[in-house]
Amino acid sequence: MPNGSSEEELPMSKPKTQATVPDVTDLATRMIALTQRSLKAASKLQARSVAKASGSEYSLMDANTLAKAYGNVWNRALTHPQDLWAAQLKAASDLSKVWTSILVPQDAPVRDRRFKASEWSDDPVSRSYRDSFLAFEEAVEGLIDKLTEDGRDDLRVRFYTRQAISALSPANFLPTNAAARAKFFETGGQSILDGIENLLDDLERGDGRLDIATNDMDAFEVGVDLATTEGEVVYQNELMQLIQYHPRTETQHKVPMLFVPAWINKFYILDMRPENSLIRYALDQGHSVFVISWANPTKAHADLDFSDYMKLGPLAALDVVRDITKEEKANVLGFCIGGILVTAMLGYLAAKGDDRINSATTLATMVDFKDVGEIGVFIDDDRLAVLREHMEKKGYLEAHHLQDMFSMLRENDLIWSFYEANYLRGDKPRPFDLLFWNADSTRLPKAMLLWYLEEVYLRNKLREPGGLEMDGLKIDITRIRAPMFILATRDDHIAPWRSIYPATQILETDVEFVLGGSGHIAGVINPPDARCKYGYVTSDSYPPSPDKFLAQGVNHEGSWWPSWSSWLAVRSGEMVQPRKVPKRGRYKSLERAPGSFVTAEPD
Repeated sequence: MPNGSSEEELPMSKPKTQATVPDVTDLATRMIALTQRSLKAASKLQARSVAKASGSEYSLMDANTLAKAYGNVWNRALTHPQDLWAAQLKAASDLSKVWTSILVPQDAPVRDRRFKASEWSDDPVSRSYRDSFLAFEEAVEGLIDKLTEDGRDDLRVRFYTRQAISALSPANFLPTNAAARAKFFETGGQSILDGIENLLDDLERGDGRLDIATNDMDAFEVGVDLATTEGEVVYQNELMQLIQYHPRTETQHKVPMLFVPAWINKFYILDMRPENSLIRYALDQGHSVFVISWANPTKAHADLDFSDYMKLGPLAALDVVRDITKEEKANVLGFCIGGILVTAMLGYLAAKGDDRINSATTLATMVDFKDVGEIGVFIDDDRLAVLREHMEKKGYLEAHHLQDMFSMLRENDLIWSFYEANYLRGDKPRPFDLLFWNADSTRLPKAMLLWYLEEVYLRNKLREPGGLEMDGLKIDITRIRAPMFILATRDDHIAPWRSIYPATQILETDVEFVLGGSGHIAGVINPPDARCKYGYVTSDSYPPSPDKFLAQGVNHEGSWWPSWSSWLAVRSGEMVQPRKVPKRGRYKSLERAPGSFVTAEPD
């Protein structure tokens, strides 16, 4: 608890409503059940802790790497005593705000979402903890900013210091959280029992790992509530199923379209509900749409590398699309790592002299990995060696490691807000389609992941002419000639837009760069309707500096989807008879969309 205080030492605010008196018999029965579940969960939790301590279980955070990072920053600070002294003076000045906030309550509204509940202002105890915490947080962050620079060790120090401070928020403790305390009194303590039950549910689902629920996982069913656009699986191999969607217009563009989603999580991020489905939107614009649904890898996929993903994925799919539509060329769209695969594939086809791609769209796709943002704290040569050893026997990386990594990038939104709601207030997460998809994550096979992290993430070879080699060919993305539509989003914490923008300087083809609002998911899945709240930025030219692009760019209200649709329409040919799924022959329907790969659990 903050400042070493115990629950008994803190005054409690009076409840606003009459407390509920629980039935003694029901309470005893529930306590016995919770105790039994707690003992089982504690056993699994201990086993996982021992495995992590012994190094037999992979961990995102390495204590030795972290100690080295803090040691390097501290040693550098000691060699510049004047800077250290100035930083300490600034921190001391900032810390004085802690005492000021206690003695003189702040009247200004607090915009931090952790403290949005009115109880944080109404309750004097919680208000004092809130104001002192925010002053402390500002002081520590100011000190760390003064002591760190731009290196990877400095990034780790800033990142993990922020993680520690976020964990200390008074919103995360019952005695200092007025809203949680109020609910405790109002429910006669039932909220805490509900919270314990939620905690045990999450530990049991994670088999001893705390798998914090962020969504009602029973609220949706893939193929029933999500991924409902009508189509058929017309082809499959060991790595993917190819879905051909039924036409939704009387005529369709001559040039067909292939969507290549990421294989981190499932393809249906592109086909959520009808009102926010990019696949359905493309169909409604008159496109013949085909989509790859990737397999959730098992040990059998361990030796499939990035080249295999290209050959068994989009290249195999393009052959099928050509055979079904009888069109030699196709438009292609890639999202996230799927966009990186598409970009590399375009370089591969250019090396072969193959011009089958008519146009390409990439969404949230980096080409320059010099600055990958905070994800860089998890990836270096040492961590790669540990990861290689971890995957040697299993042949894959478990899904939850990536889930945890992405959650830590937005810890207050994706970890602590649910911790507070689920455990301190005993609430159940509300249904939210994007978070349902986010929790439906996938494994990653050994060979592909190691190659990608080393060659692309660490060595930054995608942007280097001839830097990558795939299937025996040198990849040079400057030789791409297909026109490209490139979307980045302003608040993307996974693919920073300033690492996507260099494509405008590297690529020598016709590029349309668009900067959307919001982040990695909400900025992409941003349909044009009355609720659309994120605009986008375009420009007629692309200066070398992304900041200059931002300064000269034109701001547009609404979704970027119509702008993309207009760009794509002029590159999709005349209108022809709609392409229906073949009823017979080699590519007849194997099963209805969304197919079995998207719902199959790996062995």
